[in-house]
Amino acid sequence: MALPIRFADDTTRDLAHATHREWLETNGLGGWSSSTLCMAHTRRYHGLLVVAQHPPVGRVVLLSHLDERLSIGEDRLELGCHLFPGATHPQGHMHISSFALTPSPTFTYSNRDLSLRKQIIMLYGEHSLVIRYELTRAASPVHMELQPFFAGRDYHHLMQANDGVQREALFGEDLFSYGPYSDLPTTYIHAPNARYAAAPDWYYNFIYPREEERGLDASEDLFTPGRLSVTLTVGQPLHVLVSTEDPSGRNPERLLADELTRREQVVLPAAVAQEPVLSQLAVAADQFLVQRGSGLHTILAGYPWFTDWGRDTMIALPGICLALGRFAEARRIFRAFIEHVSEGLIPNRFPDHGEVPDYNTVDATLWLFTALYKYEQHSGDSTLADELWPTLCDIIRWHERGTRYHIGVDPDGLLHAGEHGTQLTWMDAKVGDWVVTPRQGKAVEVNALWYNALSVAQSIAGQRGETAIQAAMRDKAAAVKEAFCAQFWNDELGCLYDVINADGKDASIRPNQLLALSLPFPLFDGEKAERIFATVDTHLYTPRGLRSLSPRDPAYRSRYAGGPWERDGSYHQGIVWGWLMGPFLTALARIHGEEGKARGRTIVEGFAEHLGEAGLGSVSEIFDAEPPFTPRGCFAQAWSVAELLRASVEDLTD
Repeated sequence: MALPIRFADDTTRDLAHATHREWLETNGLGGWSSSTLCMAHTRRYHGLLVVAQHPPVGRVVLLSHLDERLSIGEDRLELGCHLFPGATHPQGHMHISSFALTPSPTFTYSNRDLSLRKQIIMLYGEHSLVIRYELTRAASPVHMELQPFFAGRDYHHLMQANDGVQREALFGEDLFSYGPYSDLPTTYIHAPNARYAAAPDWYYNFIYPREEERGLDASEDLFTPGRLSVTLTVGQPLHVLVSTEDPSGRNPERLLADELTRREQVVLPAAVAQEPVLSQLAVAADQFLVQRGSGLHTILAGYPWFTDWGRDTMIALPGICLALGRFAEARRIFRAFIEHVSEGLIPNRFPDHGEVPDYNTVDATLWLFTALYKYEQHSGDSTLADELWPTLCDIIRWHERGTRYHIGVDPDGLLHAGEHGTQLTWMDAKVGDWVVTPRQGKAVEVNALWYNALSVAQSIAGQRGETAIQAAMRDKAAAVKEAFCAQFWNDELGCLYDVINADGKDASIRPNQLLALSLPFPLFDGEKAERIFATVDTHLYTPRGLRSLSPRDPAYRSRYAGGPWERDGSYHQGIVWGWLMGPFLTALARIHGEEGKARGRTIVEGFAEHLGEAGLGSVSEIFDAEPPFTPRGCFAQAWSVAELLRASVEDLTD
């Protein structure tokens, strides 16, 4: 049973609270429907129908809003809600008496004369959504007008009024169809027994406050071609189907029921299904799993602006797929990335518009080895490792002889990476030419991952009976471990150096060292492991994740705010990252046994509050580093969700 996430009118009618809570519906293609608790958009990324033209990329905001206006006799009730400079109009949020997230976002609008329930649900595998309106209380039939507002633009940009917009829509046999620009998909709206009145016009200066906070352009104009009108009667629900495909002949009521059934049929492991927080996280996990190309899958890094990144995908895969028994999707993800391997690297990022992938990452490919090892642990299937084995061997050879961005093995066996002006680790913030945390040289987590990659290769070679390769990988891994333990140990601070290079050793206390304890093949145990964990726990732990830098460091920044320069300058300089809670929980359980597991379960349960404060039902990307740990960045982040699930299933269950 998923965690119940509901709100009464003390929240829905309070703009300060309602505009900071965001709901999300997704379709498995990279598209979505999303807004706030009061239906006022606060981001350029909000929209009723956002589609991925080349799944999962090429996203455009087509239908921004579909405002409702109710009439009973002479009384009119505006249900829309928009933010303008110095004003909120209409103020439909004042009529929202309740909201529930499950089974899909459901709003109840009420006054003394009527009560109307509205449910929004996206359909899996297509750019379509169903809106179900049910009049539950009224003395007589209610007239409802539906006014669509179109953006028709790339999801990163904003629209301004122009003369190029198509001003006329088509309507006939209950079907409205409209395409604002010739290079965008047509939007169809099927509303049974509807009438249509053309009234083309621009509406100006919609304001998106989250964009203002990010120091970006925040004002948009939207176009409406006219209004649909229908009649609502108590006991006769109305189902409106919105789609990029002609919905003629389709039954939206049946489509909604089928989608609910699909969601209910997802089978969760007992350890997840019995815990409300984990069950809700499993629901959230499904939103990140999307199609890429023909017959393949990937994991979107975060909503509302990230695409699929190699690093994020491989870190998130065990929690999004393996912990939930979704092995078929996991295999398709591995294949999607393996087919793009180049010079021993998987892509760091697939661009928004389908260009050649970027390969500027040192750790994404190494995370693939860990994810593959965990795949075999969870599934018991060794055939995938056999299939990928030639590529895995080639990856190791490329790392040994050197590949892009000065990634290569030093004589001591450790892996170095980086060159001036590049950022290759997960701490990759860059503003203009300023690389905030360059970390060139031998990074601690990169070498922990390198050791694990060699150990995984040793394991696979052994399973395949390739004893010579097995012995070679064992010797290489042993050399890496010896050099790692000798060079990275900082006895003075009781932890590990963050980076080693020609300039010396970086003693910044960062969470990266935790991977030396939490990966499948740890590099430390016993007293040193306890000291490393204690240092991380003391300096970096928060209830929402780990700080990216110790508060005692002069470079520490506790708040993520301002324009791009200020925000990116703090991104990895103290800001809390939710995904790091996974390695922390794993190390906690390994080092402190049953006592650690008990503390870990309490930590996971503590996320129940967060699931109702930002991206509803999901976990944010980052948080401010001091109380109240305000959520920031993406309101739904794959690896934040995934690592809580993975660690809970792998490390905290009895």
